[in-house]
Amino acid sequence: MRILMTGAAGKVGTLLRPRLARPGRTLRLSDLHPVGTGPDEEWVTADLADAAAMAEAMKGVDAVLHLGGQSREHPWDDIVHANVNGTHVLMEAARNEGVEHLVLMGSHHAAGFHTRPRDGSDLPDYAFPRPDTFYGVSKVVMEALGSLYHDRFGMNVTVIRLGTCNEGSADTRGLATWISPDDLARLVEAALTAPGHHVVWGVSGNARRWWSLEEARRIGYDPRDDSEPQAAALVAEQGEPDLADPVHDRAGGMFTLKELGGSW
Repeated sequence: MRILMTGAAGKVGTLLRPRLARPGRTLRLSDLHPVGTGPDEEWVTADLADAAAMAEAMKGVDAVLHLGGQSREHPWDDIVHANVNGTHVLMEAARNEGVEHLVLMGSHHAAGFHTRPRDGSDLPDYAFPRPDTFYGVSKVVMEALGSLYHDRFGMNVTVIRLGTCNEGSADTRGLATWISPDDLARLVEAALTAPGHHVVWGVSGNARRWWSLEEARRIGYDPRDDSEPQAAALVAEQGEPDLADPVHDRAGGMFTLKELGGSW
């Protein structure tokens, strides 16, 4: 099995590469910034928005893990080129090659202005898009493209609304939004073979989690990590989270604050 991983030079790609290695599996890595390859890895340099380059990168591929694009807030034109046009070009290349399974790394910023449900329930799967940035808007478009290519062309597409993926949480907000690299690899593995179309939250089984895991579990995700062992040290340093503070009350945290608007 050959999997094309775009954005392989980025943080998430770097975390996932060793965790997705399997006997009989080849990871074809793609990015604008070359990295060294290991056993059962291939490299191709390609701009996501370059149709010819993506068609070449897609040859002989069985599934796609799309991590590429602008990973942070940028001017609109940059976001559109990399994240909107780039995702469209990628999906067209996959369709033309006959690739049946795509995993698109979305973001919780596609739903950033959603707040914690006041009844204590989880924020539902497929919560209606409420983007908090231009970056978040591009992830909404990614979700829409995934839906279109499933419905029109029959491709199996899973979009992961990724939370905070690091080896450990850097702050108390992450105690709710954190997904361990191991759990993310488990979620990607489930998504790579999931039939149909799905939008799932990318989060570990944290005690402080407030994003639903129902749909992710439905496709076979079994989270095994929890941020709570990290809580005591973080709370001692930063204080117990104020859940009325937008940083903790909104899915997008600080990216929903008005002060960010000045840089646009």
